[in-house]
Amino acid sequence: MALIVHLKTVSELRGKGDRIAKVTFRGQSFYSRVLENCEGVADFDETFRWPVASSIDRNEVLEIQIFNYSKVFSNKLIGTFCMVLQKVVEENRVEVTDTLMDDSNAIIKTSLSMEVRYQATDGTVGPWDDGDFLGDESLQEEKDSQETDGLLPGSRPSTRISGEKSFRRAGRSVFSAMKLGKTRSHKEEPQRQDEPAVLEMEDLDHLAIQLGDGLDPDSVSLASVTALTSNVSNKRSKPDIKMEPSAGRPMDYQVSITVIEARQLVGLNMDPVVCVEVGDDKKYTSMKESTNCPYYNEYFVFDFHVSPDVMFDKIIKISVIHSKNLLRSGTLVGSFKMDVGTVYSQPEHQFHHKWAILSDPDDISAGLKGYVKCDVAVVGKGDNIKTPHKANETDEDDIEGNLLLPEGVPPERQWARFYVKIYRAEGLPRMNTSLMANVKKAFIGENKDLVDPYVQVFFAGQKGKTSVQKSSYEPLWNEQVVFTDLFPPLCKRMKVQIRDSDKVNDVAIGTHFIDLRKISNDGDKGFLPTLGPAWVNMYGSTRNYTLLDEHQDLNEGLGEGVSFRARLMLGLAVEILDTSNPELTSSTEVQVEQATPVSESCTGRMEEFFLFGAFLEASMIDRKNGDKPITFEVTIGNYGNEVDGMSRPLRPRPRKEPGDEEEVDLIQNSSDDEGDEAGDLASVSSTPPMRPQITDRNYFHLPYLERKPCIYIKSWWPDQRRRLYNANIMDHIADKLEEGLNDVQEMIKTEKSYPERRLRGVLEELSCGCHRFLSLSDKDQGRSSRTRLDRERLKSCMRELESMGQQAKSLRAQVKRHTVRDKLRSCQNFLQKLRFLADEPQHSIPDVFIWMMSNNKRIAYARVPSKDLLFSIVEEELGKDCAKVKTLFLKLPGKRGFGSAGWTVQAKLELYLWLGLSKQRKDFLCGLPCGFEEVKAAQGLGLHSFPPISLVYTKKQAFQLRAHMYQARSLFAADSSGLSDPFARVFFINQSQCTEVLNETLCPTWDQMLVFDNLELYGEAHELRDDPPIIVIEIYDQDSMGKADFMGRTFAKPLVKMADEAYCPPRFPPQLEYYQIYRGSATAGDLLAAFELLQIGPSGKADLPPINGPVDMDRGPIMPVPVGIRPVLSKYRVEVLFWGLRDLKRVNLAQVDRPRVDIECAGKGVQSSLIHNYKKNPNFNTLVKWFEVDLPENELLHPPLNIRVVDCRAFGRYTLVGSHAVSSLRRFIYRPPDRSAPNWNTTGEVVVSMEPEEPVKKLETMVKLDATSDAVVKVDVAEDEKERKKKKKKGPSEEPEEEEPDESMLDWWSKYFASIDTMKEQLRQHETSGTDLEEKEEMESAEGLKGPMKSKEKSRAAKEEKKKKNQSPGPGQGSEAPEKKKAKIDELKVYPKELESEFDSFEDWLHTFNLLRGKTGDDEDGSTEEERIVGRFKGSLCVYKVPLPEDVSREAGYDPTYGMFQGIPSNDPINVLVRIYVVRATDLHPADINGKADPYIAIKLGKTDIRDKENYISKQLNPVFGKSFDIEASFPMESMLTVAVYDWDLVGTDDLIGETKIDLENRFYSKHRATCGIAQTYSIHGYNIWRDPMKPSQILTRLCKEGKVDGPHFGPHGRVRVANRVFTGPSEIEDENGQRKPTDEHVALSALRHWEDIPRVGCRLVPEHVETRPLLNPDKPGIEQGRLELWVDMFPMDMPAPGTPLDISPRKPKKYELRVIVWNTDEVVLEDDDFFTGEKSSDIFVRGWLKGQQEDKQDTDVHYHSLTGEGNFNWRYLFPFDYLAAEEKIVMSKKESMFSWDETEYKIPARLTLQIWDADHFSADDFLGAIELDLNRFPRGAKTAKQCTMEMATGEVDVPLVSIFKQKRVKGWWPLLARNENDEFELTGKVEAELHLLTAEEAEKNPVGLARNEPDPLEKPNRPDTSFIWFLNPLKSARYFLWHTYRWLLLKFLLLFLLLLLFALFLYSLPGYLAKKILGA
Repeated sequence: MALIVHLKTVSELRGKGDRIAKVTFRGQSFYSRVLENCEGVADFDETFRWPVASSIDRNEVLEIQIFNYSKVFSNKLIGTFCMVLQKVVEENRVEVTDTLMDDSNAIIKTSLSMEVRYQATDGTVGPWDDGDFLGDESLQEEKDSQETDGLLPGSRPSTRISGEKSFRRAGRSVFSAMKLGKTRSHKEEPQRQDEPAVLEMEDLDHLAIQLGDGLDPDSVSLASVTALTSNVSNKRSKPDIKMEPSAGRPMDYQVSITVIEARQLVGLNMDPVVCVEVGDDKKYTSMKESTNCPYYNEYFVFDFHVSPDVMFDKIIKISVIHSKNLLRSGTLVGSFKMDVGTVYSQPEHQFHHKWAILSDPDDISAGLKGYVKCDVAVVGKGDNIKTPHKANETDEDDIEGNLLLPEGVPPERQWARFYVKIYRAEGLPRMNTSLMANVKKAFIGENKDLVDPYVQVFFAGQKGKTSVQKSSYEPLWNEQVVFTDLFPPLCKRMKVQIRDSDKVNDVAIGTHFIDLRKISNDGDKGFLPTLGPAWVNMYGSTRNYTLLDEHQDLNEGLGEGVSFRARLMLGLAVEILDTSNPELTSSTEVQVEQATPVSESCTGRMEEFFLFGAFLEASMIDRKNGDKPITFEVTIGNYGNEVDGMSRPLRPRPRKEPGDEEEVDLIQNSSDDEGDEAGDLASVSSTPPMRPQITDRNYFHLPYLERKPCIYIKSWWPDQRRRLYNANIMDHIADKLEEGLNDVQEMIKTEKSYPERRLRGVLEELSCGCHRFLSLSDKDQGRSSRTRLDRERLKSCMRELESMGQQAKSLRAQVKRHTVRDKLRSCQNFLQKLRFLADEPQHSIPDVFIWMMSNNKRIAYARVPSKDLLFSIVEEELGKDCAKVKTLFLKLPGKRGFGSAGWTVQAKLELYLWLGLSKQRKDFLCGLPCGFEEVKAAQGLGLHSFPPISLVYTKKQAFQLRAHMYQARSLFAADSSGLSDPFARVFFINQSQCTEVLNETLCPTWDQMLVFDNLELYGEAHELRDDPPIIVIEIYDQDSMGKADFMGRTFAKPLVKMADEAYCPPRFPPQLEYYQIYRGSATAGDLLAAFELLQIGPSGKADLPPINGPVDMDRGPIMPVPVGIRPVLSKYRVEVLFWGLRDLKRVNLAQVDRPRVDIECAGKGVQSSLIHNYKKNPNFNTLVKWFEVDLPENELLHPPLNIRVVDCRAFGRYTLVGSHAVSSLRRFIYRPPDRSAPNWNTTGEVVVSMEPEEPVKKLETMVKLDATSDAVVKVDVAEDEKERKKKKKKGPSEEPEEEEPDESMLDWWSKYFASIDTMKEQLRQHETSGTDLEEKEEMESAEGLKGPMKSKEKSRAAKEEKKKKNQSPGPGQGSEAPEKKKAKIDELKVYPKELESEFDSFEDWLHTFNLLRGKTGDDEDGSTEEERIVGRFKGSLCVYKVPLPEDVSREAGYDPTYGMFQGIPSNDPINVLVRIYVVRATDLHPADINGKADPYIAIKLGKTDIRDKENYISKQLNPVFGKSFDIEASFPMESMLTVAVYDWDLVGTDDLIGETKIDLENRFYSKHRATCGIAQTYSIHGYNIWRDPMKPSQILTRLCKEGKVDGPHFGPHGRVRVANRVFTGPSEIEDENGQRKPTDEHVALSALRHWEDIPRVGCRLVPEHVETRPLLNPDKPGIEQGRLELWVDMFPMDMPAPGTPLDISPRKPKKYELRVIVWNTDEVVLEDDDFFTGEKSSDIFVRGWLKGQQEDKQDTDVHYHSLTGEGNFNWRYLFPFDYLAAEEKIVMSKKESMFSWDETEYKIPARLTLQIWDADHFSADDFLGAIELDLNRFPRGAKTAKQCTMEMATGEVDVPLVSIFKQKRVKGWWPLLARNENDEFELTGKVEAELHLLTAEEAEKNPVGLARNEPDPLEKPNRPDTSFIWFLNPLKSARYFLWHTYRWLLLKFLLLFLLLLLFALFLYSLPGYLAKKILGA
């Protein structure tokens, strides 16, 4: 589908001038070329073409505008012509001649004549006459002028050659050609006449260059430095340079988890332990007794060496277990899990101080079970982790705001069921030997499928599996595996694996990963994860069964599969559970159920697909495979596979047995021996075997010559092309974007002009592409086979691309010169998003595999995604390799391809592929190079659509290739000397040639032209011009023994000259370009070369441009690169500063004694003076030498400079010690300073005010101190605000104002902690200001900057901005943080990284070059660059063109011997006092089994080795050292300082935890003055005393003298002038006695702190600081083992001696005693039923302890038998403790266990726990309730029991918070809480207590007794009489309980008893009396 406009002429023009036409359709405009100086008639004769996706509507309009073109001003419109396309749509072709209209819609005379055609969707077109459109073929193509005009550096705009009319097409940039190729011409188009590939309207470079700024040259493109893309091409697709598979290779990872504390654990009085599990490794914290909020602060490290895929799928599980001990496993309270990948994808790869929500997997209706606060970090090799300084401890008490969840995951996660439905599988391989099968068959007599498959699904640490289907290649399951997990899950991937059940062990057949992010969308209009029912394809090892499969890993999903294994139909659905539903099963066990079967057609209608391939060339076949015939096999799924053609697709088709012999032969050993229904087409899947021929020593090729074998395969798949089409459209957009961005980066890198225009063009293209997607992707809507995921993904892709298009549009408007880099980053995000969206999770057609077979063995393969080959009639949907010639490099399968084996090419194929529906196959040959005849198999002879079995080319062209190999740089070191002997081997078609070998260099300049003669290329000449085959260049290292080592490879496309073209600019001669060399997937240098392919015409080679230039006979008959191609040279002078050599290691066991440095560049060089005794003085005595050399004008082409160090031994022998190649000289090129720059203007004065701010106003948020404490107490501003508001409410009487900090109380740590607070505050502001800045920028871009700033202010403003960005807090920057009102404590600067990274490694004039030796390690050797370093050369370079401009050399005091290196110090040895202050270490790697370490400091400098072993700190991973060490050293011999942290061991040697190295010499000599940091203020006593022996004024004077600056001139009233800057500041200072005296030091200091503002010499001076350095361990390269905070001062010994070192020893904790009196309790829940009376009562007692001291818990006595919940105690607890105020932690030391050698120090938050219990005598006491009070901020107690509510403790009401450390004494009622059955808090009692805090001294003076004892005893509580124990006082209990309650009953009983007694007596005595009576006695 296309609209084509042929603009012929415009006539009746007025006047004479340059004319240009603009043609617009659907918003896409093209410009014609400029016609210069035309009078009445402008003969444009140009064709424009728009490919259209949707049919053209009859109301659409085509607009043509004609302009007078001006080079300077904007173009002036002559007239416009608009045409409604109704007639065009009806007739498809219309010719028009009509007049134009002017601006005011009046008709003017000027008329235009044109022709419009419309080629509709079905490919029909109006009557087509060849001559109309395309110029005569015989004329020379006029395409070059556009193609390379201005693309290559130095070319000139061409004079346009008349001839073929150029044929423009939309939407192509110069580069896209190779990647994207061109529209296929339909059969109806004249196919042989191929269109020249052309540029997009805005990319008309020659236009842009001619027009200057007339047109908007947004998309001006430049030839990319990766010259692959610099030629336009349309029939070849871009080869992939990177070879080696990086996926499956193992790497080092470290997972570190700190469990800090847990809160709100559900359960009563528990003893919790936290279990941390990563994968299969478990570690436990210690147990904390009877607490629901244990504090651990324990650090765990897990080390892994696995491949990334395995690593990121591991599950991190944090679970809390209750009362676990040796005998019991404990009960699970709750757990939390997340995969490692989620952590790794976080910023900085970590979560810091976040709360993990615990839930119980066995009871999903229960809700949350508590929180665990932890840090989780995952580090791979080379990742550096920044330890974030979190803002404030108190912020983290906000649990809800700091949950351990990635961005965008809601805090309330719900339970959900994940249903993975497994329907059936197809095409399984056999998993057993045929031998076994034959045995079985012999015995049982039946032939079964040899596989017993089942499916296993892994998700979130659980797995479920389906049933086993015995003996089936096409098993049917219809089962679903159900997982229950929280949604959204924190595990990204689900693994589905088909396995073969086997008696011995089950093996994986194939694995598929479902990425949940790709099948769901969490946006507002998002959708839950859903998938299918759809087929997924599984790939793995080859299908032939072997007992021990060496590629089994591939079947487990590691690495790239090398063969199709099976396809599985599955579906996935998610259902969110309603946990309140009572029928719900509450367990999360995996369940397997039956699933409802789905119909076969649900995955799409089965269609017949046709795959055609033609092998045009097979070369570079590895010599190991050169002796046997070779055949290539192509397979798609199982179709075409020779090994098992047995698994057929489900669709039954009539079989056709092959007939006679002859036919079988013609089918060429086809495996698919079945015909079609019509019997016309059997598949041919492999080429006939052919024996390779020798190309050179390493490689062979197959002699196809003019006969190219073909393959074709028919296959049946469900028709799901729409999925692939949409993915292709997005891929096209992404490819274009990527290419554009690479261009822009290249332009920035090579400093080409106008990168912003190119970026605008890229964004324009992007937004057009996005709109095209919207119009194309929504076709064929009503397909029944579309799954829910298809519909939802389409919606979300359309939304995403629509918004991306709009963002691109708005971004385009914001692209300015200075914002290019920022906007480039935003575009990179677009690119990632596009790539993510384009990856289709539901597969359809499997990938195509090409295997090279030799002797029936599979040798090497290539894999091509089927979507890249898929045909569509819409250009955007077409696969990028469809109908193109693709260069494929075959590689070894699986692990064999790792490492050096993976870098060798097994074979290089030029292969043409086409895949599409069989019905569309009429066009399958359309993209082949023309000029062939088809050879068909016998049964297809007469049939047009029958595919050929080979192609015979009738046309061939003769060419000569000239490869101009100029030089290479930064090559791989292949020899043990650290150098290589490189030569290059160039391959083209089936020829190869080598350059000469250059010995011992990594930067060879071959300067050699290789000529390949008699090259025969098949196809049409003009096609070869646009589409030459690629050249492969391989670099080798020549070894005297054995074969050459491979060092890298790159590709290039030659520039082609046809016989009828002139060899003249702009295309010829070609320019040298850099080609990136790859070794595996790593880059390994660059090659500077040019390649031209010259057609040999009928008259032979005489026509070729002569090879001028001498043949270099010295080097053998070698032709150098001819003039015109080799760079233009100028004379440069290279000055070298030789300073010294450091740390030279031994060479061949001998020490280096007399080294010398040789410098070489472009064949010239200079040698340093000899160092006579390296041990005594490793510095050179002659400092500066120079040499002159001819270097290219173009800085990018400068050759590298080589530095070599040789050791001069006896008898004139030299040994190479090591070498260094400076690959880019650019940073050493001297550029004379720009005198017009604003800070050079030295006339006016600039005043920098430095008045100190008034401190008094800032009292509110000042860092507060107590009269009695010696430390800073951090107070959060927000909290403070609250308190102040409350104070206002209550009036001033209640609380005393805080006192100001007392000088004598402050120490260095006060300063340090205040600084850390400032740093956190700044980081926080920086985060917020980051977003503000962007908004501000957008505003500015919208309205433009208002009002011009003065240039000076501007530069200042820029500096201020920069300062803010660097976050360097200067005192003069009050403006920066207005809301943070400064404390009165002087601060220093805490750098969260090394000082070097802040000050550019202190290489301001002295550079350090690492000398390397030994081979470059490859990944698997694990040898890093570190290990290759054999020493360091210190010096510098300065490169400049000679002669220099006049004014440069006339600086005052110029010393010619030093050349450009003026004013450098002498390098004689100097003695220095080095003072190292080590503050503390954080996050050390545990070194002992118990997960801790016993660290101490070791320092090494030269011969001095200090080990501070006796002061090790027991069992600490965050030790505070607080020590300083003094070492006397003499530079340069001792300049590398090593500070290490060792782990002390009782037995055996101490282990190194990590070390950091500091180069002191660079610091010492740096202009940044890193010897002793400049403090913020100058004071002569106190904690902030000036450390430097030189005062600020002396330092300033010295800096001015050294920098030859006018000054300093001290004036009155605290002013000083330096150059043209005036600084002001305080002019008095106070001494110890409070006497004030005048001083200049303050102003001098203010000048020093602003030294960077001084013109010419200014630079930032190092402030007083603490730097944070990562600790590294050579055994674990690249992985941080902790961090060390320290700083280093250096004082030259010839200066006055410095004072005593600062005391930074750790603060000793202060001893306190907390006295808690429990007075009463009230409303305690009644637990017991009375034995006799059944009344509710409780035997109450109160238990209390300070956190961490559970074993010292104290109980009151028991208040027995409380009937009302009231208890009276009058009981005193005493808790002595040690407290660090600055950290708000209690410090305690205790032995961890009875086996511990020494005590461990713990730091624990100061929290008091009070609990109420019910005492039981014969069973365990019952826990009733508890409250935990944080002694720094706890709710103030209520005045009465009534006012005491539950909300006080839960924080629901705003209660004033108090700190016992400030209040000292607090009394009140506090609520006690417990959780009920529903896990909700309920009030279980209230306690009245009094807290009294005393320091140890006060407590001694005023002692009190424990409980109610002396001294100061408390009176006994007044308890009711009923309070006693019943079985100790039986009488009392009778009196109080029985009599009290039952007295009437007792009386009744007594009466009854007496009556009964009387009656009994009566009965007893009755017989006696009766007898007496009777006997009458």
